[in-house]
Amino acid sequence: MFEGEMASLEALRSTGLVRAPRPIKVIDLPGGGAAFVMEHLKMRSLSSQASKLGDQMADLHLYNQKLSKKMKEGENTVGQRAEGGEPQYVTKFGFHTVTYCGFIPQVNEWQDDWPTFFTQYRLQAQLDLIEKDYADREARELWSRLQVKIPGLFRDLQIVPALLHGDLWSGNVAENDAGPLVYDPASFYGHSEFELAIASMFGGFPRSFFSAYHRKVPKAPGFEGRLLLYQLFNYLNHWNHFGREYRGPSLRAMRQLLQ
Repeated sequence: MFEGEMASLEALRSTGLVRAPRPIKVIDLPGGGAAFVMEHLKMRSLSSQASKLGDQMADLHLYNQKLSKKMKEGENTVGQRAEGGEPQYVTKFGFHTVTYCGFIPQVNEWQDDWPTFFTQYRLQAQLDLIEKDYADREARELWSRLQVKIPGLFRDLQIVPALLHGDLWSGNVAENDAGPLVYDPASFYGHSEFELAIASMFGGFPRSFFSAYHRKVPKAPGFEGRLLLYQLFNYLNHWNHFGREYRGPSLRAMRQLLQ
């Protein structure tokens, strides 16, 4: 778990676009378990810096896309050579290591196709756990119908892999006198809209965050339907973490997506 968090913090910090604690070391404890040492940052709840964070998250989500353009420009320049230490454009969806959203491990094996990655490694993985622990017949039936509809939500949409924080709820963001900061990530390269799902749930982020974000990353056609699909992942994840109180919201989201 800590190794996934450390890799996520390193990836976010390497862009130079968002502030996050500097990871120092994961330590195996003599009696079992582990500890994660990272930079101490004084922080308070996000408020006055929400707009700036929205701006920075948009830049983060556009970062890989800009690397792609830079790479293409380099290919068209005679004698241009890639510098050894320069960040490379990522062409697939996934991450180089397992990460954890809460206590649930997330497989991040690289895939060419985003709907395939999201369906298999996020939704199906959560529903497999629900089947194992609850054997919920209605969830099973709704899912069998919903699976075939998912590709339609992405029709005519070109998705460039974006480096995501991966668990951007209000408890994982803050600010201090130097500006906004993020922590406790579960990063991977995915669809930028995925990031906004949990940020828009439970009333945690002020409107100024989303306004600043969408000035740089406008909503694509079909945004609301996909947002509900991404919120379904978070409801299922909550069901697996906290129990049956999240069954209702999970099934409601599935029914809405089937309308």
